[in-house]
Amino acid sequence: MTIKLGVPSKGRLMEKTFDWFADRGITLTRTGSEREYAGAVGGIEGVSLILLSAGEIPRELAAGRINLGVTGTDLVYEKLALWDQLVCPVEELQFGHADLIIAVPQAWVDVDTLDDLDAAAAAFRTRHGFRMRIATKYHRLVRDFLRGAGVADYALVDSQGATEGTIKNETAEAIADITSSGETLRANHLKILSDGLILKSQATLWRSRTAEMEDTDRATLADLLAKLG
Repeated sequence: MTIKLGVPSKGRLMEKTFDWFADRGITLTRTGSEREYAGAVGGIEGVSLILLSAGEIPRELAAGRINLGVTGTDLVYEKLALWDQLVCPVEELQFGHADLIIAVPQAWVDVDTLDDLDAAAAAFRTRHGFRMRIATKYHRLVRDFLRGAGVADYALVDSQGATEGTIKNETAEAIADITSSGETLRANHLKILSDGLILKSQATLWRSRTAEMEDTDRATLADLLAKLG
């Protein structure tokens, strides 16, 4: 057996992950074409590189099919209900920072807090006969956050891309999405609620609690973690 390391398969997250490992003497390289998702590990024996989408990595860790994986805090918390029983964080990598927030149209001058949102949602339902729609792909995190804040009259609608555009397209009245600079929100005339921060996320190295390992694997994992500091 080998220790399987799952890494995002493309984009800046992959590049920065490769750089982070390289700074610690472990070289990760993509082999083959862009479509092949094959890779190699240098600087240590007994470790294999598995290239996956960032969204797949939490489930692969939880299922024990990979031993280590790099993905965002937001994806682990959203996709794994009992995440702390299935995975444990090894180290925050200090890149891939993003905040999961709730935003509403800037034109809603009387809506600045979650209490305001709750009141607006009740008024919206009375006026329109259906619940205010909040577009998001983070259903678990948003539902738990709004329940804790006492916001009731809303419906989550699924959005897997261009969430900021759902309000302009009239498929939602508010959004819950990740943002790093806020530029896209401002470009779409949206504002973050003053108490609308759900989660601060960043790229993190996680270890699976469920992956089966032999003694040689445990020794390899200990060696790898020692090299990573």
